[in-house]
Amino acid sequence: MAPPALAVVEPSKALSEKHHFDIPAQGLNAALLSLSRQSSMRILFPYEEASRYEVRPVRGWLSTSEALSRMIEGTPLQLAYARDRTFTIAARSKAGLRPAGFTSDAVAAPAPAPAAAEPSPQEDAPTDVIVTGTRQTNRTVAQSLAPIDVVSKADLQTSGKQSVRDLLGTLVPSISVSSSGSGASFAVKTLSLRGLSGDQVLVLVNGKRRHNTATLFINGTTQNGQSPPDLDLIPANAIDHIEVLRDGASAQYGSDAIAGVVNIILKKDASGSATVIGGANGDGGGETGRFQIDKGITTQGGHIHVSVDGYMQGRTVRGGPNLSQLYFAGDPREATADRRVNKPGQPQVVGVNGSIDVAQTLGTNDIEAYVFGTGSKREADAFLTFRNPNATNNIPQIYPNGYIPHLHVHDEDYQVSGGLRGEGPLGVHFDLSTSYGYNKVRYVETTALNASLGPASPSTFYIGKVIGTEWTSNLDLTKHVELGLVEPLQIAVGAEYREDTYEIGAGDVPSYVDGGYRTPAGQPNAGVIRQAGSQGVTGFPPSAAGTFGRNNKSIYLDLSQKVTRWLEVSASGRHEAYSDFGTTNNYKVSARIEPIRGIAVRGTISTGFRAPTLQQEHYASSSTIGVLLPGATTTVLAPVRALPVDDTVARALGSQPLRPEKSTNYSAGLVLTPINNLNVTVDAYQIEIDNRILLSGTLTGAIAANGTLNPVATILNAAGLNPVQSGFFFSNAASTRTRGLDVVATYRAGLGDFGKAVLTVSGNINKTKFTRLDVPAVLATQGLSLIDRARQGDFTRGTPRNKEIVNLYWTLGAVSANVRATRYGEVTQVAAARAADGIYHDDTVAPKVLFDLELGYQLTTGIKLSAGANNLFNIYPNKLSAVNQGNTGFALYNSYSPYGFSGGFYYGKINLSF
Repeated sequence: MAPPALAVVEPSKALSEKHHFDIPAQGLNAALLSLSRQSSMRILFPYEEASRYEVRPVRGWLSTSEALSRMIEGTPLQLAYARDRTFTIAARSKAGLRPAGFTSDAVAAPAPAPAAAEPSPQEDAPTDVIVTGTRQTNRTVAQSLAPIDVVSKADLQTSGKQSVRDLLGTLVPSISVSSSGSGASFAVKTLSLRGLSGDQVLVLVNGKRRHNTATLFINGTTQNGQSPPDLDLIPANAIDHIEVLRDGASAQYGSDAIAGVVNIILKKDASGSATVIGGANGDGGGETGRFQIDKGITTQGGHIHVSVDGYMQGRTVRGGPNLSQLYFAGDPREATADRRVNKPGQPQVVGVNGSIDVAQTLGTNDIEAYVFGTGSKREADAFLTFRNPNATNNIPQIYPNGYIPHLHVHDEDYQVSGGLRGEGPLGVHFDLSTSYGYNKVRYVETTALNASLGPASPSTFYIGKVIGTEWTSNLDLTKHVELGLVEPLQIAVGAEYREDTYEIGAGDVPSYVDGGYRTPAGQPNAGVIRQAGSQGVTGFPPSAAGTFGRNNKSIYLDLSQKVTRWLEVSASGRHEAYSDFGTTNNYKVSARIEPIRGIAVRGTISTGFRAPTLQQEHYASSSTIGVLLPGATTTVLAPVRALPVDDTVARALGSQPLRPEKSTNYSAGLVLTPINNLNVTVDAYQIEIDNRILLSGTLTGAIAANGTLNPVATILNAAGLNPVQSGFFFSNAASTRTRGLDVVATYRAGLGDFGKAVLTVSGNINKTKFTRLDVPAVLATQGLSLIDRARQGDFTRGTPRNKEIVNLYWTLGAVSANVRATRYGEVTQVAAARAADGIYHDDTVAPKVLFDLELGYQLTTGIKLSAGANNLFNIYPNKLSAVNQGNTGFALYNSYSPYGFSGGFYYGKINLSF
């Protein structure tokens, strides 16, 4: 049916709203995208035609219509339609419009269908202006000199995932999400970018560095030895979009940006929403409830946006029967004992996240003050491994039927950033800011005991606390200098000062003390000396407690120049000075060539670094974990210590002070737009990391029944230390090389009477190999290695070498559907030692394809109903081999699975937009 003729109507009220605009001279296409972001308006315009025109800077306190008038003055474009917060720009000749100013009448098209809760596929185009990896303000994804993924608001709303971390792992093929760690680190999950570690990815919020978690992964899987930012403590409903830079960026941002950068941009518009989500796992457990609400207010010269995200997640139990002998010989309870006593699975979590983003112009229109931040509280608890009634780590008088320690983790987290930005003398743009981040984690264990205290042992223990803080202050200056080329030269200089602190607080005395209890004569296990410390996770002793700190200063220079229409180059350099290990210098050089419109080549060479965290330098703890001792048939529970690098035992085994990791990154890629609405990027990369900071394998000293000392015990005994103990520590003992390929293709299609659709096909291939493995001389003389097979396998085979995603998002009127197929390549849990049969029992999770589905119906303009499934067909990873399962039923599925082992999750959702 043909549309009615265009008619002159009153302008949209949104066009008269005033905002503080800061839009530099650039192409009209990029300027309109900046206008859209800064005014929170949706703009539809002919992108290719707009790219032919250049516009002068638009800055100051202006209405949207005034800003728009300045932009399109002198072009054949004008406002063609305006309604609510959407307007269309078209050529006068095509729209059949009379010239009109925007302060009187506007020309509008027919009224559209009711507004959807999220942008339609056509409107959510890949022309978004990006701010990550560049200090330019007019670069789109396609124009970027490095590969960038933009996860839009629509992607966030239709992904079906509940946390920021899982959202990224689902939508970005080069990101993999780890399973939870065990022991004290079970509550935190991390992500891997391009096959590297979570702490080699820098996380920003609104362009400001995000603080790390105080938790150190020491009993996890692929993320052992890390303490990266905890993305689950950022409310997902506060996010406008996420930019993922897949390229080294230490020369621009400093430490940690070896694999890339994740920049989370918070909402700043006047929109509001409330969402209720409920669901559960199909095979039981995992009952989840979530309530999210956010609202923005536009003020004269500023904005306020507040978000709250409250949630609870029930535990899942995916264990098997405990087939070991539970009671002492002759005990009749053995025949009727409950064998389902171990409870592996996802933990129970209850928490609330909040955020606020505020900005306001001051006095003149040239300066804006801003503050934003997040705050979180989280309570998580998990069951550890069941202790049999007949075990030496049980006291039958307290737990006659055995017990399962219950670990509770209490998280408090916040970060606040604020500053002033604007234009100073000589056209210099400045951003002066400071940011403070805080993470405190307290550990409490219940239904436990300290066997060395005998029947007098308490059952509840305060394990202790860890606190991490980061205080970062920045001054960033940007200036455009005209050189007579296509665009001005952009010069950016800046300085940063950062202070980090880390504190370990001791637990209560019963959690770590050795009470010296021996089993009395006449009882089973008579004369056996019982294990000291609370079972599962031992409390931090006073010797491990302390407060540690350091600071670093840095300066940088960043130059960017579009030399011709088809050539752009940039160069960056950064100098950092740390108070504890010295200085480091890094550089980055990038270029983009577009010899033919729609075909571009880009490439980067850069160096990077990652400073050792204070956690890696100073963390000390003890826990009881499953260890496969040489010659054993199954894993056994044994106390193992995490040793600081300056610990006496660690030094005896060859420990040295930690140095920063250093990297060299090479990347080259193609950007293709072969036809309208189809965008393809292909990027290859190589990342070489020297002095990589790794956790050693577990080094166990033992004495055989005939008195013979094993190699570790021999070393410790020679150093005058107790030869019977186990531990691990950090070192710079390795270098690695990672090579890979990223491919992303997106096609947007209008299907006429059949709606609209966006099809995305993406994938990542990567392979990591060790190019150097050092062994301290003291270990080498005993025929020992420092980084054992298991630790090496975590990095070379612990995450998928390939991952492919096919995603189709379709809308037709009020109906929408999002279906996604994700193929995960195989991962392998590598055994540290040979079992009694002389074989390394490595366990592999075979490649699997998982399907996610979400169906939605726009009930009214402001209400949308959705139902969906993550892992629609309830796929599980492979079970472990009999040797690695043991006979306790705790380790049933492979914990290296990139999609967990809780099975399918099914949910319903109600979203209100206002």
